[in-house]
Amino acid sequence: MTRVFSGMQPSGDPHLGNLLGAWVNWVAMQEAADCIYCVVDLHAMTSPAEHEPETLRQRTVELATGMLAVGVDPERSILFVQSHVHEHAECTWLFNCVAGFGELRKQPQFKEKSEGRGESVSVGLFDYPVLQTADILLYHADEVPVGEDQRHHIELARDIGQRFNHRFGDVFTLPRAVHPQAASRVMDLQDPTSKMSKSQSSEKGIIRLLDDPKQIVKKVKSAVTDSATDIRHDRTEKPGVSNLLEIFSGVTGEPIEKLAAEYDGGGYGPFKQAVAEAVVARLEPFQDRYRELEKDPAEVARLLSEGAARAREIAAPTLAHAKQAMGLLPPGEA
Repeated sequence: MTRVFSGMQPSGDPHLGNLLGAWVNWVAMQEAADCIYCVVDLHAMTSPAEHEPETLRQRTVELATGMLAVGVDPERSILFVQSHVHEHAECTWLFNCVAGFGELRKQPQFKEKSEGRGESVSVGLFDYPVLQTADILLYHADEVPVGEDQRHHIELARDIGQRFNHRFGDVFTLPRAVHPQAASRVMDLQDPTSKMSKSQSSEKGIIRLLDDPKQIVKKVKSAVTDSATDIRHDRTEKPGVSNLLEIFSGVTGEPIEKLAAEYDGGGYGPFKQAVAEAVVARLEPFQDRYRELEKDPAEVARLLSEGAARAREIAAPTLAHAKQAMGLLPPGEA
């Protein structure tokens, strides 16, 4: 069975883009793959200015609760918190001794996030892709579902894994990036040329998964469109309308072309109302399940603890094999 690994940072409230762009696929993949899903809390510490300890703890629990509420099933998948499996941090050091300074410095995400920050940039931000490599390679993942903007990180993971295997013997499986067809790139409601983002979208531009239905309706109705009235999918000419059509399709499963034909000619008002109602209906079962889990934090903690134990059953032997291959002395031997 194909093994899939994916993770998400607890860096803010989950939003519609997380649901349609990632979680829908995570849930679907459980039907045919061996899935391992992770709350990557160590990655959320790479920016000192944004790292607040209590907030990190709270968001870690909230994100794990959201993953469970959306349909990640601990009976069929492994769900755990990254820092609960110490092998991730230890394997990162092994890969640090294989990765090159130059290839890390060239990573697009590091260049983007470090621009203008001078000497205040953390080593963690620079080393982020190596930790991500450890996340993936520890579990012999065959596939990593990612957006196009993350493809270079998977390529780096392959490069590091291949270099390690060449120098020390075949230890790691080389993963491939996959882009599931169902994934949607949800854009900001107020700036439909930019991706919906926890950190960059305005309050009116983002639909959080726990938003009140009235808030959702208001946000969709105020979404930026254009001065015309026709409803068609054209990302260049009509980015706002196209974004709403993609959201509509994502939450209903109906083809974009069918929805455009159905609502074209009726004006933006009825169209936006229909989109808003569809989003509310799609999020209702998620919100109900989330609130149910929220009332039982001990159960969430138990599921995460069991997930970490299952993850270590895979990660620990992989790390031990890698350490042996690199010549590190095992405990108790001389």
